[in-house]
Amino acid sequence: MSIDELVAECVTQIDASHGAREQVIGVSRGLIRLCANSIRATHRGDFAEAERLLAAAGAVVAQINAATANNLEIRAAGYTQDALKEYAEAHLVLAFLAGREPSGAAALGVDPAPYLNGLAEAASELRRAILDGLRRGETARGEMLLQLMDDVYAALVTVDYPDAITGGLRRTTDALRAVLERTRGDMSAAIRQDQLVAAMRDLERRLGLHEA
Repeated sequence: MSIDELVAECVTQIDASHGAREQVIGVSRGLIRLCANSIRATHRGDFAEAERLLAAAGAVVAQINAATANNLEIRAAGYTQDALKEYAEAHLVLAFLAGREPSGAAALGVDPAPYLNGLAEAASELRRAILDGLRRGETARGEMLLQLMDDVYAALVTVDYPDAITGGLRRTTDALRAVLERTRGDMSAAIRQDQLVAAMRDLERRLGLHEA
């Protein structure tokens, strides 16, 4: 084989990788937008719209998986992993807030590292739902979601592998812990307020009965 043929063989492979990279970068932006819009729809309680957006996002994930099947370096790239993380997060937020069984990484077509990071960020997203609920007096639901956040944190903190393998999961888990502690403080304050209001109403009722 001539020098030109040796070089041409490598160029063919590089050209295929370059094409896969350009394709994945292009569709990843759209995937992230779809996932962000799905999460917003979920927070609004519009689960049907969230599902519609996730169906469109799933088609994009299939494109990414096909494009990276023979290009593992593209699949491991940050832009690919970030997009897949957002997809996992959107699915998990919907499952948590709709009270459904969450799908695993394999079912979503997502690698373990972006899935676990997406799980951590989905748990952090529950803070928004809890605070929105507290403004409506939904303390019991807030306690349930807070317990779910705690369960996710307790599970993720046991995943002890280098960041190069987990995609920086330790940092994401630390961020979840901070969100969890703030939310726990907000929940405690809301519960104390509910207890105070209940005690005052009880006192008013008893005083009213006494006066009667």
